[in-house]
Amino acid sequence: MTTKPQNNDVYLKLIDTIGHEIKGARKKAIQAINNELLKANWSIGRYIVEYEQHGNQKADYGSSLLTNLAKDLKNRFGKGFSKSNVYLMRQFYLKYQKFQSATGKLTWTHYAELLGVSNDSSRSFYEKQAVNERWSVRELKRQINSSLFERLALSKDKDGVLKLSEHGVVISEAMDVVKDPYVLEFLNIPEELRMSESTLEQKIINNLQTFLLELGKGFSFVGRQYRITLANNHYYVDLVFYHRILKCFVLIDLKTKHVKHQDIGQMNMYLNYFKSEESTDDDNPPIGIVLGADKNDILVEYATGGISNNIFVSKYQLYLPDKKTLENKVKELINE
Repeated sequence: MTTKPQNNDVYLKLIDTIGHEIKGARKKAIQAINNELLKANWSIGRYIVEYEQHGNQKADYGSSLLTNLAKDLKNRFGKGFSKSNVYLMRQFYLKYQKFQSATGKLTWTHYAELLGVSNDSSRSFYEKQAVNERWSVRELKRQINSSLFERLALSKDKDGVLKLSEHGVVISEAMDVVKDPYVLEFLNIPEELRMSESTLEQKIINNLQTFLLELGKGFSFVGRQYRITLANNHYYVDLVFYHRILKCFVLIDLKTKHVKHQDIGQMNMYLNYFKSEESTDDDNPPIGIVLGADKNDILVEYATGGISNNIFVSKYQLYLPDKKTLENKVKELINE
């Protein structure tokens, strides 16, 4: 027969303390295993490269050396030594010739995705962002496929692109959290489909987790169809978020056609209302994003001129961008 502890609160605190210790130990153990796996794969890559440098045989992907290595290592040590994996180990060493330059905060599977990015600046960006935003491998793959680096880089100058590569996204002002375009391929909406704004909104709500990934770090969902009442008239903001880093509300209005100057004026009204009625003394001024299927840059320039609020107009697209075209545009920007 077990006896019940006399002081239940003290006992529960004991359980919590032990649980915290167990979780911490397990986390450290997983981290240690991950570091050892990364180091082992890096070392295997180094041995292959050193073998090459002695003039024995080149280890290009199609070489018999990699084929034989994969076969023999798999026979002796089991799974994990496919030809593509052995090739990635070699690439891992070539791209990170100092092991300390690779972060133990990412797994080998993360690096397998990163090594598929040929451009060093782009790869460096995705590595930093994967750590900063704690991307899963699936999330990392999606951001690479949606050309996140190139989309952000094209909104910056040459120095800005280099900073983006070296440090990832550093959020310090409103424009740091805005993209153009936003890629919504995860909604699986055919381009030719004529849809209403309410349909688009519902699709986004149904895929909110992925939409938050597209928005970026710091966004928390507040609500949809957020009602504003002015002079006994009701208005509704499509999507409202709060940005934890910038400490401000972010309002998004969806437009399935060209953005018009009236849409920008309406967003300006929403921002003035939030600044006066919803924001607290500790909040920074809200940010407004009018997200449309298309926009005219000249119209946007004139419609936003003289407005003190943080209003941005961006396009969305329902398909993954042409990666090669974006890469060439970034190269042109850097070489200007």
